[in-house]
Amino acid sequence: MRTVIKQSFDEERALYGERDIIARGCKFDGPADGESAFKECANVTAEDCFFNLRYPFWHNNKLKIFGSEMTELCRAAIWYSNDIEICDTKLHGIKALRECSNVVMRGCDIISPEFGWSVSGLEMTDCTAESEYFLMRSSDLRFNNVKFTGKYSFQYIENSAFENCVFDTKDAFWHAKNVTVKNSVIKGEYLAWYCGNVTFENCRIVGTQPLCYCKGLKLVNCEMIGTDLSFEKSEVEACVTTPILSVKNPLSGHICAPSVGEIIRDDKNSRGEVIICGKGCCA
Repeated sequence: MRTVIKQSFDEERALYGERDIIARGCKFDGPADGESAFKECANVTAEDCFFNLRYPFWHNNKLKIFGSEMTELCRAAIWYSNDIEICDTKLHGIKALRECSNVVMRGCDIISPEFGWSVSGLEMTDCTAESEYFLMRSSDLRFNNVKFTGKYSFQYIENSAFENCVFDTKDAFWHAKNVTVKNSVIKGEYLAWYCGNVTFENCRIVGTQPLCYCKGLKLVNCEMIGTDLSFEKSEVEACVTTPILSVKNPLSGHICAPSVGEIIRDDKNSRGEVIICGKGCCA
């Protein structure tokens, strides 16, 4: 391994095509304003580095980034790369991760609109994130203890699992398929419309008009707070432990709750059963 320590790089493709390299305490910044510092590289480790220029990691294999900072000027930082580990790092540029596979992130702070599009195999633990269109069209996601704020998150994702998370987000999980969310809080509007085979277990769901036009939807031992016009035209099996403000035209299945403020039936095809069964219905 070649090690580069405490150097500054601002030229175009400063370390293009490098193999087996460690950059430690380096800065990618300066008047030349060059981009694509590590393009087409392999087996790269960046430790305690500062990135203030565009597109530093494109077409990389075996990439590790530890204790580093990517500023808001470091746009589109990691694209078309595989086998990535990112720990204790700030990713603050737009579109920070895209078209990548086999990614592990731990202890990271993400402020990045359009983060994570078309990513396959992302494991994220103990991270915070702020974004719009977060992880759209991604698959095989595994999240634990992630706090997210933003709009239009997890749209069109597939084959994913989330646990011990807090999501404050509008239009989350639209068109999602084969997803499980456990022991989490999901706050927002219009949750998970048009999703398929999505399960919420031991979750708190907060906000208006959730879970409409769904297929294969399951709620297990969940709380629903401020949820009006819920389950419209959905195929659903739901066990809810708190009162629901209103349920509108569930297509099929069963919804069990201690109380429902209003059950709206103005669609002849609405055959989903609403069961008022007390607090013990999920036992």
